[in-house]
Amino acid sequence: MTPPPPHGPPPALPTGIEERTVFRALFFAYPDSLLLVDHAGAIVLANPAAGQLLGYTVDELTALSVDALVPDAIRPQHAAYREAYAKAPRPRPMGTQMELVAKRKDGSEVMVEIALSPLQTHGLPFVVAAIRDIGAYPRVKQALQRARYSEHLAQLGRLAVDARDPQVLLDHVPDIAAEALQVEVAMVFLLESNRLELRVAGGVRMVSGEKLGTRVPNRPDTPPGFVLAQGRPVIVADYRTEQRFKVPQGYLDAGLVSGLSVPLSDRGRIIGALTVRSRQAKRFGDDEVRFLESLSNLLATSLQRAQSEEALNHAQRLESVGQLTGGIAHDFNNLLTVIQGNLQVLEELPALAEDAYGQQLVGAAARATKRGAELTSKLLAFSRRQVLQPSPVDVSMLLHSLSDMLRRTLDQRIVIEVDAPASCPQVLADPGQLESALLNIAINARDAMPEGGTLRFHGQACPTLPAPVRRELDDPSAPDDHFVAISIADTGTGMPDAVKERAFEPFFTTKEAGRGTGLGLSTVYGFVKQSKGAIAIHSAPGLGTTITLYIPRPWDADEAPDLGVIAGDAVPAGLKVLLVEDDSEVRTVVRTFLNTLECQITAAASGEQALLTLGPSADFDLLLTDIALGPGMRGTQLAAEAQKRFPRLAVLLMSGFSSELLDADRDSPPSWELLRKPYSREELARAIVKVLASR
Repeated sequence: MTPPPPHGPPPALPTGIEERTVFRALFFAYPDSLLLVDHAGAIVLANPAAGQLLGYTVDELTALSVDALVPDAIRPQHAAYREAYAKAPRPRPMGTQMELVAKRKDGSEVMVEIALSPLQTHGLPFVVAAIRDIGAYPRVKQALQRARYSEHLAQLGRLAVDARDPQVLLDHVPDIAAEALQVEVAMVFLLESNRLELRVAGGVRMVSGEKLGTRVPNRPDTPPGFVLAQGRPVIVADYRTEQRFKVPQGYLDAGLVSGLSVPLSDRGRIIGALTVRSRQAKRFGDDEVRFLESLSNLLATSLQRAQSEEALNHAQRLESVGQLTGGIAHDFNNLLTVIQGNLQVLEELPALAEDAYGQQLVGAAARATKRGAELTSKLLAFSRRQVLQPSPVDVSMLLHSLSDMLRRTLDQRIVIEVDAPASCPQVLADPGQLESALLNIAINARDAMPEGGTLRFHGQACPTLPAPVRRELDDPSAPDDHFVAISIADTGTGMPDAVKERAFEPFFTTKEAGRGTGLGLSTVYGFVKQSKGAIAIHSAPGLGTTITLYIPRPWDADEAPDLGVIAGDAVPAGLKVLLVEDDSEVRTVVRTFLNTLECQITAAASGEQALLTLGPSADFDLLLTDIALGPGMRGTQLAAEAQKRFPRLAVLLMSGFSSELLDADRDSPPSWELLRKPYSREELARAIVKVLASR
């Protein structure tokens, strides 16, 4: 059979079928939108596809001008274009090189391509406009979808910049995820500090049994627990056939079919999961996974930033309190020096030697000054303004010794257990302060177990540090195996999150009035931080409390100072002492102490006055000076100048302001000694003997 020539006449229609009928049927059956428009822009004819695309009935379209389908913003330009086109009509595709949009009946817009075909050459005063929804193209649809995802990510980014409250982000992320993915359910799960449960921290359109604050076990047989166990995105094609974990009945009752969950990761550590669910089967693919992972990463970063800012604010508050307490302690310790010194002198007066009642009063006052000194010591420990004397401490021996003492003093209903083998490494810390810190924690644990319970001490080398603990270290470069973990766990009432977050704040206490100062754990915190360590607390209501101290090990010989042995046990009679103290009452008390120690004393009220006595003929054995000497020369400057003149002169510095002692301890020669106010005559004597021995 020979085909017709390519430019020959079209084949004839079957008998009985009119050409007009065929072309009208083609017009209405065509899958793209077709409009027949006259020279004035009136729509003469429209096919059903056009009505479906533009949201009108066919009859409604034929009553409109084509201008009604043009967005308001560009309508004047379109009228000018239509007028120009009417003068020189020609076939023309539109929308391939630029973006075109058509306006629907409801006011929404759709991206389109338009092809214009004039019929004037066929003797008809019309133009056929073929309109195609390019959003229906698979690649275009995918590009539009990705653009929408990017806009929603940008929305969260803008919110993260403005929001300072993490809960604001947790409230908005599910909304953003649900809107972007057009799903029925979106939720954020956060891992609790005990890592045993996940808490619903945010959600939209949640199903029965899930609401804000609901806790879900962190087990592989629960939906969020399975995500954490996998550590990667999890897609559920159909909950009705899911076998990897137990599907809650509420999911099925709500008609949910498919799901997607991604882990929330904070610097490599999983802290929760972001989940979306849909009533459509196989709803989620690679694009949805990438979007939800991006949303998850942005949320985790924002939460971490908010946490870091809160930690910084907390540290700044603690520093402010520390500066305040340090200043108060300075003045308070000077007062206590005067009171305690005069009480000691009064106690030894012959007139009171046989007066039992007088001795009782003096003893009570002396004990009160001692408690006052302990209180300032606690304040200074919290603010990290105390002088520590670190040395290697046997952790196993310390914990067993402390537990033996506590068994005799605590409630007999409290069982004390110790797990600290002899092989547990030593730590580098002030032994007395470390024991005091552990005792403070044990007393808190006792109060949390009014009906009895178990108190466990545990000590072990720390091969790796938990991420939150590493963030607490002042030296982030310290290796993990540099530390020993000493933990104290109780089976008491535990703490809610609100209490746990404030546990280390000074003066914060949940005990009734008169039963606590609120300085116990804050003292521990200050001691641990000053010892270059870190502290962690794990607690929940009804689950008890575990406090773990991460204390550095004596990594090399240089870090374990040799305290040496003090030669002699008494102050040499006739010791020539230059005493420098600007507070006249303190100076009187110290002079009395030195007199009873049979010293020869020259006193000065300032550094400048003391220098006048340090002429070429001066013959002093010891310079005993306060560090803060009013507006003039400081005690450390005086000591440096005095030793320059007399290299064999022993130097003993004293202060009631421990930050001054810390500075002196750091900057002064090893031969100088430091004495903290208030002090007794015996403590002064020991310090004098020690500095003379080091000389």
